[in-house]
Amino acid sequence: MDAPLVAAAPRDPAFAARLDGAPVCVAGLGVSGPPVVRALLRGGAEVTVVEARDDDAARRAAEPLRAAGARVTLGGADLPPGTGLVVTSPGWRPDAPLLVAAADAGVEVIGDVELAWRLSPADQTWLAITGTNGKTTTVRMLEAMLRADGRDAVAVGNVGTPVIEAALPGPDGRYPAVLAVELSSFQLHWSSSLRPHAATVLNVAADHLDWHGGLEPYAAAKGRVYAPGTVRVVNTADPWSARLAAEHGDPAAPLVGFTLGTPRPGEVGVVEDLLVDRAFTADPERTAEELASLADVRPPAPHNVANALAAAALARSVGAAPAAVRAGLAAFAPEPHRIAHVAQVAGVDYVDDSKATNPHAAAASLTAYPSVVWIAGGLLKGADVAELVRAAAPRLRGAVLLGRDRDRLRDALAEHAPGVPVVDVADTGPDAMAGVVAAAAGLARPGDTVLLAPAAASMDMFPDYKARGDRFAAAVGALGGD
Repeated sequence: MDAPLVAAAPRDPAFAARLDGAPVCVAGLGVSGPPVVRALLRGGAEVTVVEARDDDAARRAAEPLRAAGARVTLGGADLPPGTGLVVTSPGWRPDAPLLVAAADAGVEVIGDVELAWRLSPADQTWLAITGTNGKTTTVRMLEAMLRADGRDAVAVGNVGTPVIEAALPGPDGRYPAVLAVELSSFQLHWSSSLRPHAATVLNVAADHLDWHGGLEPYAAAKGRVYAPGTVRVVNTADPWSARLAAEHGDPAAPLVGFTLGTPRPGEVGVVEDLLVDRAFTADPERTAEELASLADVRPPAPHNVANALAAAALARSVGAAPAAVRAGLAAFAPEPHRIAHVAQVAGVDYVDDSKATNPHAAAASLTAYPSVVWIAGGLLKGADVAELVRAAAPRLRGAVLLGRDRDRLRDALAEHAPGVPVVDVADTGPDAMAGVVAAAAGLARPGDTVLLAPAAASMDMFPDYKARGDRFAAAVGALGGD
């Protein structure tokens, strides 16, 4: 048998002890599945993986897990007999037959994050970030600030490193002192004992409503991040953020706001061109500490300044120095496809915000530019776009629509922005983006911004939002830049 699962005392030692010899089902072979299987095997569990797919990718993923000692069932969806615990992939809906069968049998169902929390060392600090938009940027900013402060910190979650891999000690017994954890609503739904040191809900807007069954349960899943004892970091401009902190958080825990305005005591915010702290100073009533300048935030769009303030509040909650906030922002490299300037062609700027996969994200991007030719469309996932179009109408020079649900955007533009010229691109082939960019270039004038902020998911036409952004950049490159 391998070395003990953790060299340091786990956060839930009784749970860790129960894993030895326990029959555990891992539902799904997604990104989180294989590292979860490996962690469970290290703990001595008897692991059975159930994966509904039976394709080449699933078979490739199954081979090393079988070699490590797990049983893997492909093309199935039944709960293995005798299962004592289910660890589900985040994407599995609660109404999946296997998960329903587990609930009916009284078998506990948890997610990868909950498993990581229970098995992680008791002295490891977690700082958690959730929200509809801005999670990845904020968690990366936070990681950079903590490292600038000399902390052994790692960004984990949907940013690339699975939580379970970073949370547990390696073969040498070492583990990161601090985790900056990006959490989805799916992961939080399957978490019950998670207790971060500090956490934030950046914002809440309609997204994944088909999975959760509505906005209220979606928001409630986000609100689970405000656990007993957790420092509550809230967006004062987002009603949901404050409401969830009040309804789900610990009223005895500190409440720290972040605002794009002048901060009050207990908040971080902006004074002229400076990011300042009036929450973690010795005398918040009478003093403030300078953290950084607006010029340190890249890109300096308002929603990204809010991300920087949220990250700063979380970093300050564990004692990071003000200078570390500035240094972290200076070291931070923005992720691709997030308000990324691609080129300027004939006096027109072309900007890739393909990561804007819902209306809330697109709205934040649109407010950053005064005159926009907007490229939008794809899979709207049930989201309403009327308010987005209504708010954006005054700054729209034109719009180019693509993707399966473009008709809903076209109808909203006809109702709320009737004077805005619209080009509807019906082509969904591999070269469609070239036609989209050409149409946008035809509508734009010098000084305008052609903005890819689709407000929709990409899978109707592209493998993912990254591929969509890459196609956009390639089409812009074909125009020839200044």
